[in-house]
Amino acid sequence: MNRIVIITLLFLNSYIASAQLFSKERVLNNQNVDKDWISFGFILGFNSYDFDFDYKANASNTDIIVDKSAGFNVGLLSNLRINDYLDLRLEPMVTFSQRNLTYTNPDFNNSREGFREIKSTYVHIPLLLKVSTKRLNNFKPFIIGGVSTSLNLSSNENNPDDNSAGQFRTTNTTNYYELGFGIDFYLPYFKFTPSIRGIFAMSDELIRDNDLDSPYTSQIDKLSTRGIFLNFVFQ
Repeated sequence: MNRIVIITLLFLNSYIASAQLFSKERVLNNQNVDKDWISFGFILGFNSYDFDFDYKANASNTDIIVDKSAGFNVGLLSNLRINDYLDLRLEPMVTFSQRNLTYTNPDFNNSREGFREIKSTYVHIPLLLKVSTKRLNNFKPFIIGGVSTSLNLSSNENNPDDNSAGQFRTTNTTNYYELGFGIDFYLPYFKFTPSIRGIFAMSDELIRDNDLDSPYTSQIDKLSTRGIFLNFVFQ
């Protein structure tokens, strides 16, 4: 019985708090922050990059495992206000990531040959459309999407050495589409915006090895980046 009472009280407390959050009039922070035609901010965040592999139809004994690790982002925001619900955003940033590839096919004599460590530093430039709801007290949810391009400073595209010398190569530039959501929080002195979004490459990024029968690249039809960004914007 005591447990039922406690659960009931917690439910009622949550319900009352939720009702007050959406209906009770509150003091509005930063009422003019969204009225500027152009505004700026800075971005800090985290990322998790992955690779999506498409194998050739005749590929056999091919399975590449991607071990992902968390990276971080830092950048700037330029926001163009279209109206109360639409904003056009440019978010140039630098992102740092690492992915480890493990080839499980039997063409390698030892595990070291079938392992590749890929550290990447991207200059990532998204152009995004932000679609917001009406402001609710001191927060405003939104969805966001658009296209982006990136320059991979660690791609090794122009490196004459390939996997036979331990160099895994990808293209310098990649185009993506992006989609995500977030919430604007209006604090007393600034606007704080956490958001999460996925990025998906639109092209093949793999640079093939010089050996057409290379066990590292010959059975891959397409390699493309995908990832998740968790960003925190301060305006």
